[in-house]
Amino acid sequence: MLDDTNLAETTVANDDIKIAARDVSVYYGDNQAIKGVDVDIADRTVTAFIGPSGCGKSTFLRCFNRMNDTIDICRVTGDIRLDGEDINAKSVDPVQLRAKVGMVFQKPNPFPKSIYDNVAYGPRIHGLAKSKADLDDIVEKSLRRGAIWDEVKDRLHAPGTGLSGGQQQRLCIARAVATEPEVLLMDEPCSALDPIATAQVEELIDELRQTYSVVIVTHSMQQAARVSQKTAFFHLGNLVEFGETTQIFTNPKDKLTESYITGRIG
Repeated sequence: MLDDTNLAETTVANDDIKIAARDVSVYYGDNQAIKGVDVDIADRTVTAFIGPSGCGKSTFLRCFNRMNDTIDICRVTGDIRLDGEDINAKSVDPVQLRAKVGMVFQKPNPFPKSIYDNVAYGPRIHGLAKSKADLDDIVEKSLRRGAIWDEVKDRLHAPGTGLSGGQQQRLCIARAVATEPEVLLMDEPCSALDPIATAQVEELIDELRQTYSVVIVTHSMQQAARVSQKTAFFHLGNLVEFGETTQIFTNPKDKLTESYITGRIG
């Protein structure tokens, strides 16, 4: 857990906080994967989680939309609030929460359906479209937000699985934004992509932050430096340092952060 002096440095103005996490720990059985983390995620900002493999970045990310609930041996303690509301309260429906907090995974995972039906799936199950025209509008708008509309507009009924890897990942981003989420979680979204597709997704992330709070887990420090405004460095389940990305990369306060940034640990 951060001490009070560090916490003061890491928090942002209350009006700008989208997600506030306090003393969050995650256990897999007897193994503690996350140790008392405090962090504030700002609205309309890209926050990057960096750190060595197995340090808890993805585990902590999955706390924000309760994906850890799907793992039998996983237990989460502490307090996480989205716009001031406790996301772990018994009254909160995880399905509704995941409509508000969308997620894009490491490997593109389009459904075995048409491009249109991939994007229409969420709005259909959440009742967001009153008519076919409404649904058509949502699909087009989402594909435009995913920066893939021009490439697929003439083949919306072709299978999503027939697209290239980079196109599939942008389709998955379009699918995630189709339910009008407020937060977009991305778990190493470019790790399976080539450099050109990675650049397209990074450009898209920069556009998406105008509308959403984006949290990205990345193993690439260069990517974190390019796309994020805030960076959190994790090590062995601890949040070591959190601050402005430029400060983390040019003038880290913690020696462990400096060792990771300079490649001495990893």
